[in-house]
Amino acid sequence: MHEMGLMEDALELVAEDAEKHAFQSVDKISLIVGDLSNVLPDALRFAFDAFRESGQIPILSQQASLEIIPEKGLAKCAVCGITYEPNAFIATCPECGMPFGVLLAGETFKIESYEGS
Repeated sequence: MHEMGLMEDALELVAEDAEKHAFQSVDKISLIVGDLSNVLPDALRFAFDAFRESGQIPILSQQASLEIIPEKGLAKCAVCGITYEPNAFIATCPECGMPFGVLLAGETFKIESYEGS
């Protein structure tokens, strides 16, 4: 489960930044997770809970919450130009049937924000 490593990296980045800004604790973290990012939101939640309960990231409060903001996949057909929601990395255009879509959104995995005091 690579989500455990992704969550650890995200929590360490948040902890480092929060400490630079003199936070004593982090109470909420918001992540943007794209539908086509190969990251499973449920696995991220499991990893977040495990790190929170373990105390491995001391600045993370025991009441901390995780918000996952989904990002829909979006592609534009390079042949006919329509924009559509692909259901996979290689998806055919629903208008012309060509598999030459350019992915515009949906691969994101990033820290959007965090809150604390």
